Amino acid sequence: MTSQQPFPPDDFGIYYVLAECSDHYDAFPANKAAENQPHFQGVTGLRNLGNTCYMNSILQCLCSISPLVEYFLSGKYITALQKDCSKVATAFAYVMTDMWLGDSDCVSPEIFRSALGTLYPAFTKKTQQDAQEFLIYVLNELHESLKKYHRRRSCEKESIPRCCRKAIASESSIVTRLFEGQLNYSIMCLKCENCTYRNEVFTVLSIPIPSQYKCSLQDCLQCFFQQDTLTWNNQIHCSFCETKQEAAVRASISKAPKIMIFHLKRFDILGTMKRKLRTDIHYPLTNLDLTPYICPVFRKHPKYNLCAVVNHFGDLDGGHYTAFCKNSVTHAWFSFDDTRVSEIPDTSVQTATAYLLFYSCQPFSIPIEKCKS
Repeated sequence: MTSQQPFPPDDFGIYYVLAECSDHYDAFPANKAAENQPHFQGVTGLRNLGNTCYMNSILQCLCSISPLVEYFLSGKYITALQKDCSKVATAFAYVMTDMWLGDSDCVSPEIFRSALGTLYPAFTKKTQQDAQEFLIYVLNELHESLKKYHRRRSCEKESIPRCCRKAIASESSIVTRLFEGQLNYSIMCLKCENCTYRNEVFTVLSIPIPSQYKCSLQDCLQCFFQQDTLTWNNQIHCSFCETKQEAAVRASISKAPKIMIFHLKRFDILGTMKRKLRTDIHYPLTNLDLTPYICPVFRKHPKYNLCAVVNHFGDLDGGHYTAFCKNSVTHAWFSFDDTRVSEIPDTSVQTATAYLLFYSCQPFSIPIEKCKS
């Protein structure tokens, strides 16, 4: 039976109504008091350089992650810089410094866009880009700039089940220490019941949206981690049966990162048809429980608190990105819309436009800058 429930209204229209109202009220003298509000560390707007709201929203979220900010403000990154690819990390440090230690209400991220644009020219064009893809490029380039090599060693005790063992990376960085997690896939042949295991590293976890209208983040996670059956063209080659067979596949988290980033898969492509899922997804601000999805041996920090959100307004062919970030100095939430910055109540953080969710397993402290001599 076809549901008669109407689709949610276009959130892009709502965004522009709110933006116009904001511009309208800014013209009144009564709002001048807002200009005299104190400038908090890490609460700085970013200039739009021409459809760069996707970049600004990601930079704001990364700027709200205190351990990452402190790594750059303290100067620790300098000793880790790779000589042949240091431009992106250095430019990132400049932006973080301006946003945390500068006295301006807004700064330009031009130096960072230029550095990243030399590697990925698409980001220098004045065209809209996907914020999730941009985030992955940024994390990858920061890792490449700051990575250190390690000798591989045998990592886990034999008493730990193979399905829960973690792979030891040969290189690490501030990015891997904060953002890198690992999925473990158990793959069982449905004919001989032989099990094999495969590990997969991630920094951003893309999760499906199981409902068209309303669901919770836990619903999305359950959909991602539920057992799946590979049939027909998706059959796997079983080494015991020596032929392709149907298989049952289930994923679990064998390494949970300190910062868990969820990408809500709102953009759906079916053949030639494209659409954006405007599902209202309820996500908790505190105590997100990942216990059901983490291998029991590694359930050290199963509960996470929300620290940042990237919102997307519009559709696949155009739109606008904003960010909500919790400031580690004031412990208040702020809305970042390019140069527009405003404090918001906790109740406003839950929206139907959420696209990326940043969760931390530990509370943030105020970043410590490098001592001046």
